[in-house]
Amino acid sequence: MAQKGVKLEREIISCSICLDLLKDPVTIPCGHSYCMNCIKSFWDEDKEKEIHSCPECRQAFTLRPVLVKNTMLAVLVEELKKTGLQAAPADLCCAGPEDVSCDVCTGRKLKAFKSCLVCLISFCEKHLQPHYDAAPLKKHKLVDPSKKLQENICSRHDEVMKMFCRTDQQCICYLCSVDEHKGHDTVSAAAERSERQRELEVSRQNIQQRIQDREKDVKELQQEVEAINRSADKAVEDSEKIFTQLISLIQKRSSDVKQQVRSQQETEVSRVRELQEKLEQEITELKRKDAEMKKLSHTEDHNQFLHNYPSLSALSESTSSINIRPLRYFEDVTAAVSELRDKLQDVLREKWTNVSLTVTEVDVLQSQPEPKTRADFLRYSREITLDPNTANTQLFLSKGKRKATVMSQPQCYSSHPHRFTTFCQVLSRESLTGHCYWEVEWRGAAVYVAVAYKNINVAGNLDDCLFGVRDKSWALYYDKKNCVIWNSGVQISISGPLSSRVGVYLDHSAGILSFYSISETMTLLHKVQTTFTQPLYAGLGLCYWYGETAELIKLK
Repeated sequence: MAQKGVKLEREIISCSICLDLLKDPVTIPCGHSYCMNCIKSFWDEDKEKEIHSCPECRQAFTLRPVLVKNTMLAVLVEELKKTGLQAAPADLCCAGPEDVSCDVCTGRKLKAFKSCLVCLISFCEKHLQPHYDAAPLKKHKLVDPSKKLQENICSRHDEVMKMFCRTDQQCICYLCSVDEHKGHDTVSAAAERSERQRELEVSRQNIQQRIQDREKDVKELQQEVEAINRSADKAVEDSEKIFTQLISLIQKRSSDVKQQVRSQQETEVSRVRELQEKLEQEITELKRKDAEMKKLSHTEDHNQFLHNYPSLSALSESTSSINIRPLRYFEDVTAAVSELRDKLQDVLREKWTNVSLTVTEVDVLQSQPEPKTRADFLRYSREITLDPNTANTQLFLSKGKRKATVMSQPQCYSSHPHRFTTFCQVLSRESLTGHCYWEVEWRGAAVYVAVAYKNINVAGNLDDCLFGVRDKSWALYYDKKNCVIWNSGVQISISGPLSSRVGVYLDHSAGILSFYSISETMTLLHKVQTTFTQPLYAGLGLCYWYGETAELIKLK
């Protein structure tokens, strides 16, 4: 009871405007007290009005009251402060704009503590006490404070809605059940709540089970991430070691070549210089002989001439004649090293696609669903160009290497092991893995739109190198009357709309290859489901008729 007395004291000496302890308390003629600044500010806001009123009881004063400090209240406030007691926080006792207020309180409304579903009223702790004390009120249903109590009242009959119409799926009152809802499937709101509560519990159990399943999935995915990171880190580390070994081996071979060249250089220069010295000595000797012979030739004494001639006329044996081969010296070494470089580049280029494919085939999660609309396909569009090293000599490639045209005269292409020699065919420069989409526009009698492995045969008869005949390629043969799918020599006739543009979708890891007819709509012609063991290359094939074209369209 003492505590309640303290609480009452606090309420008495609190300003109902600022909800804090009174500061410079003043009492206006109606008997209510406020902070001097609070009431001044309140009246200043209404100074245009001729009448001033009390904020709490709304009593009006014709003349603005003169404010005089209430010394007794001021002393009481100071005494209360000295005891260390503070005014109750406003948010714990007084209702704010967002709070549910007590419907019984007069004047300053306190926060509601409970709402009664029978009385349809919200109560603060003080006014709720009868519901705890009075036997009839103890049976009432109390809930957390609610602003929606009036929604429980039937707008038609002004009665509490204690029934539920299952036919119309709405809450109704008893009078509604015998009036406009007569004959409907109706039950008490409590019964419907009980059934729905059971359904809710089942739903909650399902949700909780799904939460457990998803948490388990998240944990597994986290473990998968850690495994991927460990595997990737090890792959990078091992790859760096292997490439370091390759670099070291190449550097060692470079050092060996350098050492051999320098050693051979030293040997050959030594031999040449040794021969050079012999030749220079022979020249010196010959010059001396020539000078003596010249001197003898000018001797006038015949006897002296004849006496010295035998010793001068005999020449020492000459150094064997020099036979210098027309060598390029060490240029052949450069050529040999260049050849080695070219072969290494070819091997790296050929094997690199396998390495790249191995990397892209790491697919922890299942492949994404196949696209449905053209916009979906365009997300996987690839920039594909044609490889001049594979083009048949009757094909002319445009500047951008996207368009192939059959020419009447062979083109001047250099010899290459990957060049098609039997049919007017060409492969793309780029290898295709993962998800890819491209479109081909063609003009002429017929076209082969294909994909193939790099090691497809490029020479021979029809059974060796035509797209779709062997198991190394898949082709759509398209002319103005027929549409055929070829693989391993097996032909499948396709019925579908014929158009001058063909779309190709590839999901390499899933083994999906789909061909589409592209016009105003996108129509599936055929879908191949297989297993691709190597990177694929886009292929185009044309007939040997001058002017026929096929072009890889640049998609936006």
